[in-house]
Amino acid sequence: MFDLHPLLGSSTAPANESGRGMAVLGVIGVVLVIAGPWLFDTYLLNVLIKAFFFAIVALTVDVLWGYAGYLTFGQSAFFGVGAYAAGLVFTHQGFSSGYAILALVLAVVVAGAIGAVVGWLSFYRGASPFFATVISLVLPIVLTQALLSGGEWTGSSSGLTGFETFDLSLEAWYWIAGGALTALAALAWVIMRSDGARVLTAIRDNESRCAFLGIDTSIVKIALLVGTAAVAGAAGFGYGAFSGVVAPELTGFVFGTELIIWVALGGRGTLWGPMIGAVLINVATAYLSGRVPFAWPLILGAAFVIVIVLLPQGLVPVLLKPFGFGRRGAARLRLAKRLARKIDTAGGEPAVLMDRVEKHFGSLKVLQGIDLRAGAGELVGLIGPNGAGKTTLMRCMSDGAERSAGIVRLCGNDIRGLPPERCVGFGLGRKFQNANVFETLTVAECLRIASARVEPLSWLGRAATLGLPAYALDVIRATELDRKLGVVARDLSHGEQQALELAMVLALEPRIVLLDEPTAGLTKTERTQIGTILASLAHRHGLCCLLVEHDLDFVAEIATRVVVLHQGRIVMQGTFEEVVHSELVKTIYAGTAHSGIAAATCAPTLVPVSATEPKLASHSGDLS
Repeated sequence: MFDLHPLLGSSTAPANESGRGMAVLGVIGVVLVIAGPWLFDTYLLNVLIKAFFFAIVALTVDVLWGYAGYLTFGQSAFFGVGAYAAGLVFTHQGFSSGYAILALVLAVVVAGAIGAVVGWLSFYRGASPFFATVISLVLPIVLTQALLSGGEWTGSSSGLTGFETFDLSLEAWYWIAGGALTALAALAWVIMRSDGARVLTAIRDNESRCAFLGIDTSIVKIALLVGTAAVAGAAGFGYGAFSGVVAPELTGFVFGTELIIWVALGGRGTLWGPMIGAVLINVATAYLSGRVPFAWPLILGAAFVIVIVLLPQGLVPVLLKPFGFGRRGAARLRLAKRLARKIDTAGGEPAVLMDRVEKHFGSLKVLQGIDLRAGAGELVGLIGPNGAGKTTLMRCMSDGAERSAGIVRLCGNDIRGLPPERCVGFGLGRKFQNANVFETLTVAECLRIASARVEPLSWLGRAATLGLPAYALDVIRATELDRKLGVVARDLSHGEQQALELAMVLALEPRIVLLDEPTAGLTKTERTQIGTILASLAHRHGLCCLLVEHDLDFVAEIATRVVVLHQGRIVMQGTFEEVVHSELVKTIYAGTAHSGIAAATCAPTLVPVSATEPKLASHSGDLS
């Protein structure tokens, strides 16, 4: 599908955590896990064992909230499912090695299955993040009520106690719980530093852009929730098997809220912060809640509010920063050229075919009977006054759910009602009017995610080479972004962000490129650079480009054909010269009635620049 060619350039791409700092923390953690039984008394060992299991589920909350941006109160429910799997099996079936394995399997499978259902309800197409958070609030409440209604079987409000469990010493439990936390932390650190995990951050930053890069964000989030639910279930099993006591409070909303507080105080999005926070807060609670039973919850709540308002990165990162922890590291990265893949097309089909496409909002008709064809190697300029339906037309091309009627075919494939990520698979790439990038990721990370559909990302490491097609490399070179691969996208200038988004779209290796005002806000030099690149996309690389643009000078320089929209209809198409000489188009932009066409929302006038090169111009210098 693609080949990597010789090295074209190199730069650096920062990692999210300092490898050296994490290594030091890991060594300290391992030492404490190994030497703990000789360092701590019996009471503290009991507290720490439970805290380790809580820290595991807090880690899952951090992955969901800190990395993927999904604020969830429902991880307590999965933890409770695991705890009750141990309690129910050991209470009603007795204890044996076989039943212990059965309980662990139930803890993981049932928690994962519930996670799949919750994920489907929360992340199906069209669901909002607020709705997903509400579902996570409802889950622990429903599960708690189910346990309270279980009578003797679940122990109702008293829970289950006194069941037989593993006959292990306190020291053994400490090593098991601490070892499980250490192993999971190490695995999470490896995964969250990988290229694949950057997809989670990308979804958090800009889910819409992910969809138009061909990433099925719903599947990613559902899979993530299932995985973290299974881990939380396993932690709950460990807690229930150790304590010998399970109660509905383990599945409840209050515990879910406490997990959020621990992660926020520890430092979300850091992995090590929430683990340290969960352990320290549980230890402090064990010693202080008895001495100041009424003041301690108030102190914890006040600290949470202060951190959210003043220290959103959490307390632990701030306290450890002077010692060099949490600083952004850097990894060497090479740019390389790869051969563009071929998009499957039906023989003889145009790249874009729209047949009687309409878009209605109730009685308001935004698009009416649109018939449009565009082929490979064409650069079609879409012009028209504000409200003509140009952007709506692009939405109907790129999202099967947008149009009200008609047929859209991309490279011979009917998009039907398919979502944007499926349309991308037909060879579509779309650039928005405003720069649409991942603000907290570096230039290199944005480009790597953009090419994920062509070159799958690893979830266990980071590639040293970033392969891009030739035309994407042209954009990177022309705008000198190849010198800024390690710069965070939000720190780029407006023009650089526009260029980055274009390069991300081209990294998909599309056959159809939709460009919505790509020169908006650019300097004259940047416009010239982009114009040269866009012309080469069509004429040199054979891509089909559709361009919405108000700068008619820019359109005249690069467009092979111009299509004029007015009041949701295509009123004319042809060469730029044919369009500017048309009496119909003059009338539309003059704002007077002609052939039944009403006045436009603004009234640019036709200004002849020369006898041989007429231009459309408005009072502001473009068509707005």
